Amino acid sequence: TQLLENFFVNAIKHGAPRGSEIGVHIGVDDDGCLFVEDDDRGIPAEDRQDVFESGYTTATDGTGYGLAIVRQVARAHAWTVSVTESDADGARFEFRDVAFADS
Repeated sequence: TQLLENFFVNAIKHGAPRGSEIGVHIGVDDDGCLFVEDDDRGIPAEDRQDVFESGYTTATDGTGYGLAIVRQVARAHAWTVSVTESDADGARFEFRDVAFADS
């Protein structure tokens, strides 16, 4: 839950202006990749490697720990995490090596 909470907080704090809506989608693609994506303005390509670094932020009031915690949670589960652009031009975070429970 900490992982998802950090995504939602980041989407709200660093996304669209107050009073507007941001769509956040969670799913599994055809390759078995778990993803969390939004339809906001996204993360510039030149910042994508750095967003997981502890203390990295582009916001004047940010701590830079939200996505660093996401990476720590992913690593604790032996997952890999990366960020790219969503189909809606927002941010898309992809988790690989996720073991899904049989339903």
